[in-house]
Amino acid sequence: MAKILLVDDDLELTELLVELLSLEGFQIDVAHNGQEALDKLDASYSLVLLDIMMPVLNGIETLKRIRQRYTIPVLMLTACGDDIDRVLGLELGADDYLPKPFNDRELVARIKAILRRSVITTEQNDDAQTENHLIKFKGLVLHKGHQQATFHEQDLGLTGSEFALLSRLIQSPGEVLSRELLSLDALGKQLSPFDRTIDMHMSNLRKKLPKCENDLPWFKTLRGRGYILLID
Repeated sequence: MAKILLVDDDLELTELLVELLSLEGFQIDVAHNGQEALDKLDASYSLVLLDIMMPVLNGIETLKRIRQRYTIPVLMLTACGDDIDRVLGLELGADDYLPKPFNDRELVARIKAILRRSVITTEQNDDAQTENHLIKFKGLVLHKGHQQATFHEQDLGLTGSEFALLSRLIQSPGEVLSRELLSLDALGKQLSPFDRTIDMHMSNLRKKLPKCENDLPWFKTLRGRGYILLID
């Protein structure tokens, strides 16, 4: 059973979400501000559902502090129209965002899509050290069982979404992958108009990846077409 930390100061909404998500089989803990969330958070949680507008410590500052210690997936809840907060959340390492008010089924679908990318089964852990569970490219090693990426044995600290994107790109080096395809294959969702999620995750990947051995960039952006992982 996946354990989720729901962080929102709206008492009525949290009661409704606890009921909804519990019926979906999730174990839900609740915090009503960012500081309370940080006090509760530990490695046992599978996902954080994080509102932005909260007292004591808002969602953006909470996300910053989460990312200093954890790579746990974070789904941000944003007020409709707050594009700046959405972009900032993605830049800081949120895995996805959902504007309020949202459809219950969409929330559940987003949560399940994130968990499919990040939950590690016991069988994967047992086999993670075998060659079949490693992806290698130019000094990069992706450990699929552990959802961990290293460069010359140095952990890159990727979030689940960043790992999924890098893994998908490495599977097709030299091939142009559209933003729509990357969103479906790596993030498990349709790309909506004006959605900058892929672009923000790619920007974060560029920041986290060290220099390529030949000093060339890892990726190239092709305007209107997508992204390409460079071979040479």
